[in-house]
Amino acid sequence: MNENMSARGGSAFGGRKIIVISMVTLDGVMQAPGGRKEDTSGGFKYGGWTASFNDKVFNKAMANELKPADYLLGRKTFEIWEKYWPKHADFWPGINSGTKYVMSSTRKSSDWNKSVFIKNVADIKKLKKTKGPNIQVWGSSKLIQTLLKNDLVDELRLKIFPLTLGSGKKLFGDGTIPAALKLVEGTITPTGIILANYERSGKVKTGSVEV
Repeated sequence: MNENMSARGGSAFGGRKIIVISMVTLDGVMQAPGGRKEDTSGGFKYGGWTASFNDKVFNKAMANELKPADYLLGRKTFEIWEKYWPKHADFWPGINSGTKYVMSSTRKSSDWNKSVFIKNVADIKKLKKTKGPNIQVWGSSKLIQTLLKNDLVDELRLKIFPLTLGSGKKLFGDGTIPAALKLVEGTITPTGIILANYERSGKVKTGSVEV
């Protein structure tokens, strides 16, 4: 991973940034933040856990994230989205106009416009080297594990909610590599949501803390 990243236009050495945007609890759960039936896999009972925390600061931050981009999605997230977002284009026009790259070993096509299916990490690496807008990752817990394991995440934009759930799909799994990050923007909303944007920043440095 390049240590020197430009703020908005991809890495300093060319190519496109992969930006993970995730709503997450204090104990790292990212499953089904938006609705009770969004993702009940694994018997998850707490879908829609973000609903009671919305405030103007958070909504403004989210509106900024919905600006036009390209997207990299796991198959399960894509299949949830392809049923919903084509019918709700007025709320998020960018998700329909942006190219959606879908990591899948089983799907090859979709009626949703501008959907492109890719198969493996090599395809993602090739995608990063192409010209175009930065690439956002939403949901897609398994895909995020793959990206972190292969050091392909350039930026994390986390919305950290003040609650714990104890179970559910986690943002960081066992395959996450040691990596240093730099906070480039941070805000706390009136309802206690921490909005923290981190960029990849080299290797982990260790030492002894002296008192």
